Amino acid sequence: MCGIVGIVGREPVNQGIYDALTVLQHRGQDAAGIVTADERVHIRKKNGLVRDVFQQNHMLKLTGNMGIGHVRYPTAGCSSRDEAQPFYVNSPFGICLGHNGNLTNAEELARTVVRGDRRHLNTSSDSEVLLNVFAHELGQSCRDRADAEGVFAAVEALHRRCRGAYAVVAMILHAGIVGFRDPYGIRPLVIGRRNTPAGDEFIIASESVALDALGFELLRDVEPGEAVFIDAQGHLHTRQSVEPVRHNPCVFEYVYFARPDSIIDNISVYKARLRMGEALADRIQTLRPAHDIDVVIPIPDTSRTSALQLANRLGLKYREGFIKNRYIARTFIMPGQSMREKSVRRKLNAIDLEFRNKNVLLVDDSIVRGTTSRQIIEMAREAGARKVYFASAAPPVRYPNVYGIDMPAASELVAHGRTEEEVAGIIGADWLVYQTLPDLIRAVRHENAGIEEFDASCFSGEYVTGDVTPRYLRNLEAMRSDQVKAARDESMNGPALRARVV
Repeated sequence: MCGIVGIVGREPVNQGIYDALTVLQHRGQDAAGIVTADERVHIRKKNGLVRDVFQQNHMLKLTGNMGIGHVRYPTAGCSSRDEAQPFYVNSPFGICLGHNGNLTNAEELARTVVRGDRRHLNTSSDSEVLLNVFAHELGQSCRDRADAEGVFAAVEALHRRCRGAYAVVAMILHAGIVGFRDPYGIRPLVIGRRNTPAGDEFIIASESVALDALGFELLRDVEPGEAVFIDAQGHLHTRQSVEPVRHNPCVFEYVYFARPDSIIDNISVYKARLRMGEALADRIQTLRPAHDIDVVIPIPDTSRTSALQLANRLGLKYREGFIKNRYIARTFIMPGQSMREKSVRRKLNAIDLEFRNKNVLLVDDSIVRGTTSRQIIEMAREAGARKVYFASAAPPVRYPNVYGIDMPAASELVAHGRTEEEVAGIIGADWLVYQTLPDLIRAVRHENAGIEEFDASCFSGEYVTGDVTPRYLRNLEAMRSDQVKAARDESMNGPALRARVV
């Protein structure tokens, strides 16, 4: 999962892109990058948080009235500094690209790009493959200069070659910025406009919260299979580049990834999480009408909304029992299990008074690997809890995610092949309750969204693109498990390389 943004303005856009990336930081904390353009391309990217990657001297060099930005969360690649985005290719015209998602045919595409398109790849990132596919097709559709017709033709050709989940922003030097979304609309993308005395300015971003921060009006979501092109003169062009198969946004965006103040595909993330809490409360009431819960305590931050509504519906006390160190990154999206494990106790501290001699219900957004849940339950017991119950606002995560979320190996998922009782034993809970998948879908969907189905593959094992086979999943696990990533990062970022980084 990553965050992307592109702006075409009437004045320098470096500060606007920086500000947008700071509010999209929750989508990726491994690396950040900004590319701007005037007569030439200016780029700054590096591993680290936005605030650490960009200093004043870097910002001063990012000149130009259009640019794109990216915050990275590694999935298909690794956490090497070489895979920080946006990526850049010189031919044709000079193109920079930022990508959120994951291509399911990346390996096949990489061979075609090298052997058929005769282009060069420097990394193992599917985003670089995507960039080179787009660059090749743009070279075929545009000869002397890139215009809207040529850009749309290139996107149409790209859709014929690429499979999987992808939301993209790409900047073409002297031409403009294009944004597009896969035919299923799995990964989010929105477009906004801001009126200025000099004329309209446009933004494309992963979430509407980036528009709010910069004072842009949310126009709408980019539709599945649609491309939007903002030329260098500030004119907006749109085209349905491929007919959408069906709209299947990722339901995990609403469970965990997106900020609660975002609106994605005409659905308020905040209200969706309220409804998740209500549904979970009803399930608890059905399963344990004579429960002995004294207090409901959320695992900050994502589960707060659901936990509060759950407590209200059950008529229980809601208390903040954990205090979060806000300078520790989100543990789920940290690259590597060992780093996630070390960060949990640094991230959270229990308030003993809220736990002592009480039966507490801890509410979290989801349970993925189970390590974080187990450590949090241990903390609750150490703080004096008499019994510790655990509620997940999402169903059991039993299957790998192949569309840009770091759940590649079924063997790393605590609920894979296990019952709820077995999971409760592993994480140390006295009782565990999960949301059901039908209840989750009903909670996210509402009558005005116009969406009937969601990608819920990590819960159901049903992959909406139809090209995910058992062999593909085995290969994915072999390439992207935590153990494999750790070994690869060590080989790429070992002592010899670290000695050269200042």
